[in-house]
Amino acid sequence: MKKTDLILNLSDHSRLSKVDAKASVEVILEALTKGIVSGEGVEIRGFGGFYKKYRKARLGINPKTSERTQVKEKFVPFFKPGKSLRKSVNKD
Repeated sequence: MKKTDLILNLSDHSRLSKVDAKASVEVILEALTKGIVSGEGVEIRGFGGFYKKYRKARLGINPKTSERTQVKEKFVPFFKPGKSLRKSVNKD
């Protein structure tokens, strides 16, 4: 599902216009981004949590050239699914 699909789905299943649905999605994504960047994280009970995770420096290998390069330390966004979401995904 793409962002536009999410906006259309929200508009279809609520009393929001497409413009209002788009604004709502933008506000939610902005709040998620701010929460992750600040290091505070965002937790949505039953769905999961969004955090930033530290990755230490390491030696990487370019798969095309087999050249070894140093990869700098960095933070990456991380999502940990909640129990309800894991159960829904693994439903038989």
